[in-house]
Amino acid sequence: MYETTYHRPGSVDEAVSMFARGTEAKYLAGGHTLIPVMKVRLAAPSDVIDIGRIKELIGIEATADTLIIKAATTYYDITQSAAAKRAIPAIVHLTSVLGDPHVRYRGTIGGSLANNDPAADYPAAVLALGGTVLTNKRLIPADEFFKGLFSTALEDNEIITAVSFPIPAKAAYSKMRHPASRFALTGVFVAKTKAGEVRVAATGASQNGVMRVPSIEAALTANWSPQAIDSVSISAEGMMGDIHGSSEYRANLIKVMAQRAVAEAG
Repeated sequence: MYETTYHRPGSVDEAVSMFARGTEAKYLAGGHTLIPVMKVRLAAPSDVIDIGRIKELIGIEATADTLIIKAATTYYDITQSAAAKRAIPAIVHLTSVLGDPHVRYRGTIGGSLANNDPAADYPAAVLALGGTVLTNKRLIPADEFFKGLFSTALEDNEIITAVSFPIPAKAAYSKMRHPASRFALTGVFVAKTKAGEVRVAATGASQNGVMRVPSIEAALTANWSPQAIDSVSISAEGMMGDIHGSSEYRANLIKVMAQRAVAEAG
């Protein structure tokens, strides 16, 4: 077994300082990504810095226009939040169908976004709602944050501190769940802003990770209804294909999940 040093900082500043001193340090939030890859020796950090219990990274706040979820807030706490339920019910629904109870009790929104798994649920919500990722250094708009498979705009030693979601006029999320992992075989989040802009994001489908779907956005801008998507054609080019579903299947799922989400949003 290789040697690693575990740290539990009390603040973001202390965590950043610890990270800078490590030769190959890693941040730990919920642990659902880092711990498994350490077990199979795909990662061997010199220092593991546990930011999951830093008080300034935990909590949910809502105003008339914005829902802010701090980065180390667990999925379970999001599902139990009255403020989140009032502000953006679609966020709570997405969280309730994410993983299994073990994942929801330990997983965090910041950890999910920093990892940016191509089949994760929260990237679709952040992108469709036009959210903003707050870090210890800056604010990053959703359209600039996601860079591809497991890739984001985060720099070395940059910590996500919170995510800010504009409260939409309408929003919903629908996904086809993998029966074992509960990851999205394909999931679609639809949103209409209070200003009338339509944004649609799909996860689990593209080879490049979470993606906007302009053709469905245009159709829903003209007519917000499930039927408006009937005539939309989604190309299979660039979609993932594996033993769980072909690229053509995932392309079709984008349409089906979008229609279900629009029907749910009303």
